[in-house]
Amino acid sequence: MSDPYENVHPYLVECAAEAARVARGVRAERLPAPTHCPPWDVRTLVNHWVLYTSHGLEHRALRKPLSEELTARDFTADPGWAQAYADQLDRAVAAWDDPAVWEGEVDLGMATMPADELARVIVKEMAVHGWDVATATGQEYRISEGAARLVLDVVETHGDLYRQYDGFADPIAVPDDAPVFERALAASGRDPRQGAAGEVEH
Repeated sequence: MSDPYENVHPYLVECAAEAARVARGVRAERLPAPTHCPPWDVRTLVNHWVLYTSHGLEHRALRKPLSEELTARDFTADPGWAQAYADQLDRAVAAWDDPAVWEGEVDLGMATMPADELARVIVKEMAVHGWDVATATGQEYRISEGAARLVLDVVETHGDLYRQYDGFADPIAVPDDAPVFERALAASGRDPRQGAAGEVEH
């Protein structure tokens, strides 16, 4: 990819907007409900999603670690959590709106990763978990084919590593002519027509 900022940042913007839309559709009474990502309920899934795709996204751009306070927070305890998530997504996307941020490595604690590849991984997290949340709360999840192709590429590139740490279940067979995002979900161990087959990534 010749220019990660030009080629990936628009999908970061798109998937953040869709994440904010899905979050606003999560009703409070659904938070204790089970999900297709055992053993997580909707609240646990949402908290993981909010932490890593908004706070984590901004902190990675700023090259700062997540605080223990953030990693332990129940974001859904705030009745206005969906708007707070949307606001934090805006801050995170803005932090990546600088080509210089996409250069160099990001320290992940146990390892480092090129900033541009990390951004792609977080777009995947945003989209796949966005679908998880939408599916668990009776909503649709919609992204462009371009964003779906990025997600599929990340899933195929890093799938074996995710499965090594029980992040993905085994791939599910779908027709070769299935929509791109359905193929990405299936490659991550999720059944795009019936819900996920295995655990979400931790």
